[in-house]
Amino acid sequence: MMTDFLLPGAIIGLTAGLSPGPLLTLVISETLMYSRSNGIQVSLAPLISDIPILLATYFLFDQLRDMSTILGAITMLGGIFLAYLGYVNLRVNESKFQANRGNSHSMRKAIIVNLLSPHPYIFWFSVGGSYMVRGNLMDCGSFLVGFYLLLVGSKVTVALVTHKGKSILQSKYFVFLIRGLGCVLFGFSFLLIRSGIAYLRH
Repeated sequence: MMTDFLLPGAIIGLTAGLSPGPLLTLVISETLMYSRSNGIQVSLAPLISDIPILLATYFLFDQLRDMSTILGAITMLGGIFLAYLGYVNLRVNESKFQANRGNSHSMRKAIIVNLLSPHPYIFWFSVGGSYMVRGNLMDCGSFLVGFYLLLVGSKVTVALVTHKGKSILQSKYFVFLIRGLGCVLFGFSFLLIRSGIAYLRH
């Protein structure tokens, strides 16, 4: 359970939490413009906005458990999407973390941003769903705990770091961390694609 679900969930969650995107930009901008509590509110938004997406994913994939061809195709798409995220991380530089100015209502704004972003839908209907369909309820719970613990935790950490000093966030060491996580994503991409091929051979 640890290596098959909890650990992948945690690593993917950490990578997603630190990868440049609308939500991370909002974490930084709200922290700089208002306070760290605003940045933390943005960090917590996925716990609310992802609920309908998660429910739809679970019920959809539960119906597909015996359809190996469809599951194989979706799993391979998940692997390809992870490879794309890894590629994006490898190309990151300091300018990706420049903050944009915004208004207040941090939590509401973050929920809207997350619901209107294609990434949560693509992720859960490919990568997340591929992991959830492979195990029982306990395995799914382990993946979700690992994923959201690190997803939210990493964004909260970014808010705290941003509050202390923007220069730390934009340092070359942080960029190297993002690129390193990109390489890890390529590893998980390979594993998912291999699982997809196994489904197609059934």
